[in-house]
Amino acid sequence: MNVLSKSLGFSLGMILIFTLVANLLPQVEGEAPVEKKVDLGALTMDSYIALGETLFSGKGTCALCHNALGRAPDLLVMNVAGVSEEHLADERYKGKATSVEEYLHESMVDPGAYVVASFGKKGSNDTESPMPAVNKAPIELTEIEINAIIAFLQAKDGNDVTVELPTEAPPVVAVPAVGSAPASAATAEEALKKYGCQACHSMLGSESSVGPALNGIGSSQSAEQITLSITDPAAAIVEGFSPGVMPADFAEKMTVKELKMIVDLLLEQKE
Repeated sequence: MNVLSKSLGFSLGMILIFTLVANLLPQVEGEAPVEKKVDLGALTMDSYIALGETLFSGKGTCALCHNALGRAPDLLVMNVAGVSEEHLADERYKGKATSVEEYLHESMVDPGAYVVASFGKKGSNDTESPMPAVNKAPIELTEIEINAIIAFLQAKDGNDVTVELPTEAPPVVAVPAVGSAPASAATAEEALKKYGCQACHSMLGSESSVGPALNGIGSSQSAEQITLSITDPAAAIVEGFSPGVMPADFAEKMTVKELKMIVDLLLEQKE
């Protein structure tokens, strides 16, 4: 009888442990997004600006760095048009833009044309920008999407919006159902793009110095260590990088499947 009691007790204990672990992992479930094409006949400047705001925080991954954490200028709290004019007049500016709109466009596709003081790559004396070109992999914004973000940045401070509404149909846009979480990524590559990982880390052909390079991480880190770095980035800070740079809410946003796919893919990255 004692053996049976001990066996049952052990089994119940293991069930409780597994339940606790499962609850600690991200549990977000997403519904399939609704595919819809923007109706150019119904597109207004207000809706175009709203699209830019969505892209700023979503596909464009702008909000990952341009926020209050100090990894890049906080565009949401500054008068972007006024600051752009100051940069254009700075003797350090080496681009070709002659207007705020042109400068904002250039800053996204050629970030090195002007590097804001103290925000350059480490050791470059602010001559190189850590920001990736948003029209190239892994972000790959279209011209229509870039202009929508420019419209948002101009409008948010009450400045005149100088970009024009698109005259050709934008690509199909995936819109999540109202009140639902974004759809879960189907592959590890989709998950990396969904959470903007390659915008900050060099990996799988992408180059970025915002965060530590992950090209050979599978040779030095275990699955548990990689998981912890994603779900609790403050637990271990790589030498040369500052705490508070990586978003701390991926554990709330990622599904269990997405987290596992990313960890498994990173484990395959060997030196």
